[in-house]
Amino acid sequence: VLYITQPLVSAKWLANMLKRNLVGPNLRVLDSSWYLPSMKRDGKKEFASSHIPGASFFDIDECADRSSKFDHMLPTEEAFSDYVGDLGIGSHSHVVVYDASDFGLFTCTRVWWMFRFFGHPQVSVLNGGFRNWVKQGHPVSGTYTRPEPARFTATRCHPSWVKSFEDITHNIETQEYQVVDVRPYGRFCGKEPEPREGVKPGHIPGSKCMPFFGFVDEDGMMLSTEQLKKFFEKSKVDLNKPLCGSCGSGVTACHMVLAAHLCGAQEAAVYDGSWYEWFTKAPPEHVVSDLNNKL
Repeated sequence: VLYITQPLVSAKWLANMLKRNLVGPNLRVLDSSWYLPSMKRDGKKEFASSHIPGASFFDIDECADRSSKFDHMLPTEEAFSDYVGDLGIGSHSHVVVYDASDFGLFTCTRVWWMFRFFGHPQVSVLNGGFRNWVKQGHPVSGTYTRPEPARFTATRCHPSWVKSFEDITHNIETQEYQVVDVRPYGRFCGKEPEPREGVKPGHIPGSKCMPFFGFVDEDGMMLSTEQLKKFFEKSKVDLNKPLCGSCGSGVTACHMVLAAHLCGAQEAAVYDGSWYEWFTKAPPEHVVSDLNNKL
């Protein structure tokens, strides 16, 4: 790797790399756009007509444990290695991830976290996403050339970075780590519907709410470290104590992990099944909503 991997890179930096023809085996760009059905957008289709030149599409539904009934759960090391190797990513590639959502950053933090979980720290998030790339007038392309496959070896170096249903249940008693739920407050407190059929809103006992869109400014750029620290403080989340992110299905939870990482707390975990799994498996007394528990 020719440069130090920062958690965030700017559109200007990436455009400069593109101009110098450095996007290739050593620097791979991934569009990881994914949307909830209610958003009525198709990330793969949009990628086909408009993306950052040289980028490949990373499908978070495809690169997942397909045997699970829960959405985009972590794949095995082998499956991840094969999937990203096919995208031309080798063990020495610097990977830059983005998505094309209106939030600026939406699903790309999940892919950033997956690479790090599988032992590949050379990964960055494009600050502001595709929205800002276009706004700043950088080039886009509608053509895709499949890169030469590369050899990638994933290892689960950080098993503690992912939490299971059993871990979270145990944590209700032990309070070893703080569970930070990044869904909108209305869903957290049981007043707004969940996007998945048959799943009611509410939250895990003892969890705190930090809506994911609160980590970015109105332009879709990640807040400064100082602003992020204030957001954690205001949400009564202690950055000096262990953290675990949760959301609807383990995707936007990774916003909290990236934010904590930028604030120097680099070991934050993700509850992979998140609310979708929790609501499905937890006993009724562990499904807290405003109706049975005033926040």
